[in-house]
Amino acid sequence: MRRVDRPPPPGPPVAFVTPLGRLTGKGSGTRGSLWRRVAGFALPDLRPSARGLGTETLEELEDRLLAADFGVEAALRLVDRVEALQRRGRLRGPEALRNALRDEVARILLPVASAEGAPAASATEAAFGLREPAQGIAVYLMVGVNGVGKTTSAGKLAHVLAARGRKVLLAAADTYRAGAISQLRVWADRTGADFVAGQPGGDPAAVAFDAIDAARARGVDVAIVDTAGRLHTRTGLMDELAKVRRVIARKLPGAPHETLIVLDATVGQNALAQVRVFRDAVNPSGILLAKMDSSARGGIVVALGQEFGLPVKLVGVGEGPGDLEPFDANAFLEGVFGSPA
Repeated sequence: MRRVDRPPPPGPPVAFVTPLGRLTGKGSGTRGSLWRRVAGFALPDLRPSARGLGTETLEELEDRLLAADFGVEAALRLVDRVEALQRRGRLRGPEALRNALRDEVARILLPVASAEGAPAASATEAAFGLREPAQGIAVYLMVGVNGVGKTTSAGKLAHVLAARGRKVLLAAADTYRAGAISQLRVWADRTGADFVAGQPGGDPAAVAFDAIDAARARGVDVAIVDTAGRLHTRTGLMDELAKVRRVIARKLPGAPHETLIVLDATVGQNALAQVRVFRDAVNPSGILLAKMDSSARGGIVVALGQEFGLPVKLVGVGEGPGDLEPFDANAFLEGVFGSPA
């Protein structure tokens, strides 16, 4: 089945803001930059003197970075970089400090944004950084702990893909929570997506298996498999999730084409512990950072980049169906540090 771009389904037009419009404030007169909230650590009042930054000021910089969720490893790396530049006499004035931090954060984010500027194999990859095969079905597996907004994120992803002409199937492999099945069914109805679900309490891997069969039979472009939220401390449940991934891989070679771990941007450094455990179980290919509009500490993007180098593919920026956007490292840097001098 060759992939073709279909026209959007009939219905009211979907209003798309320019990429990262909500995050940068462009395209919206009422919503300011979400990333700019990260600058709450207030760099302008950390002013190097002719001799540079004193010990107390460096400690204060570290504290502010930590408070903005940059994480211990990234905060120490940034402070070390500032100190190194200071020793070489290259840190004079607040602008030099801001540029030094901006440049080092850009280096941290390089693996996170590695796909930017690279040739895209498809329209979906170009728009959202999500891999899909040259032909056949793309399968995206959604994983994460309880309460991070995984089912809602799956629905939003279905919405934005359907609006771009993709025929989407949503699979409710969260068989433990009846509410999750009905919630995903509502999203399927809302977005015009096909829908597959199993019996409450049934085998999640069987739902994923059936979803691929249904996707083939119905000429679907993208199958999004929603899984049950599970505490990363529950080994048995993590093993079950690994089984779901294995079944998908056996059923469709090359799948899942993306395993997206959904993280709640408001939980801070706990997100790092979640990634560590899910990495061992299902080896996520990327991060979907949900609820970014509810957090004033978007430095978690830097903490994730420093520790894992795992791409942040998508960012949830609101409660609406279309409030899901690709992560843009340049927009992040501009929002936090301003334009380069």
